[in-house]
This record gives sequence, C-alpha cells and structure tokens, in this order.
Amino acid sequence: MNSSLDIRKKMRNRRRHLSEACRAQAAVHAARKVASLRRFIAAQRIAFYLAADGELDPLPLLELACAMGKRCYLPVLHPVGHRRLWFAAWKPGDDLRPNCYNIPEPVWTQSSLIKPWTLDIVITPLVAFDSKGNRMGMGGGYYDRSFAWRRNRRHWTGPLLIGYAYELQKTRRIHTRSWDIPMDAIVTENTLYMR
Repeated sequence: MNSSLDIRKKMRNRRRHLSEACRAQAAVHAARKVASLRRFIAAQRIAFYLAADGELDPLPLLELACAMGKRCYLPVLHPVGHRRLWFAAWKPGDDLRPNCYNIPEPVWTQSSLIKPWTLDIVITPLVAFDSKGNRMGMGGGYYDRSFAWRRNRRHWTGPLLIGYAYELQKTRRIHTRSWDIPMDAIVTENTLYMR
C-alpha cells in the first residue's frame, strides 16, 4: 500500500509533466463541465484558487463567472490563525500579496473577508482523488478544517464543494480519516464525478 507521501509525490509529478498546451486545454474542458451545472448557473458567490505546482487551472471558469456577474473569491489564511481559510473577493487584475507561505492572496481587510459557509460553490485544488469524492490535498488540512462543520449538519451542508483535477490524478481509493471532508463532486477535463 502506498503512503500518502508517495501518492502525493507521484500525482504532483504527473501533473507537473503535462505540457502547457495540455494544461490549457484541460482547463477549458473542465470549465465547460462546471459551467453547465444548474448549481453553477444559479450561484452568486463562488470561491476559486490560483493554480500552482501544475494544478488544473480554474482561471477560465473564474473569468466566465466574472463575465456572468457572479462574485468571485479566493482563499486567504484565517487572520486569527487556527489553520483555517476565509475568502476574499477577487477578479483578474486585482492586486495580490504573498501570505506567510508565499502563496498569493487578494489584498484584504478584516471587514472584506467572508466565511466559508456563506459561499454557494467552492472550487478546491487537490493532489489525488477517488470516484467516491474523497480528496487528498497537500497535507495541511486547511480545507478540511475550514469545512469541518459540514460533518455535524444533516440537512443544510453549505456550499457545493467541487474538487478540480486532471483525470490522471484519479486513484483507486483514498484512505480517509475522521476529519476528512469529502467533495460533493470532482471535475476533470474528461468527467464529472458526483457523490
């Protein structure tokens, strides 16, 4: 059985070795799949991420959302700590600044941040996934902690969580732990996996 570290290394290498042309084409195909969802069409507040390390780029989808008049957000580190995310409004061309991990974030003030449960959809990066909606991230647990409240909800679970990845990041099974938050859907350039 492969360890989580082995899977992360293998999947990160796979996506890094894709050509720029393959990445760009995959981003367009994945964006079309999400844009056709009724929940996307109805959504008003959608969170994205800025692609790094070969991740599937949600920028084509973000640009479409902006053109449709939706409010778009990026994750920022919770200002008080707790290793959680809040979200700040952003559109292409807005300023960014590096956080403590040197990851670009929108320039924000405390009053401009929104909480995760106020979003309609959250597009999340991932390193690996399985067809049951289980997601393996980078290992920091930020998304799991930020959406942990979903485990205690029976009816309202907040935003639709959509994992965003290349098909080559799919693995047979992700071994989950009690704190892992599954995705409601995972979108690749080829397939939409709904849980």
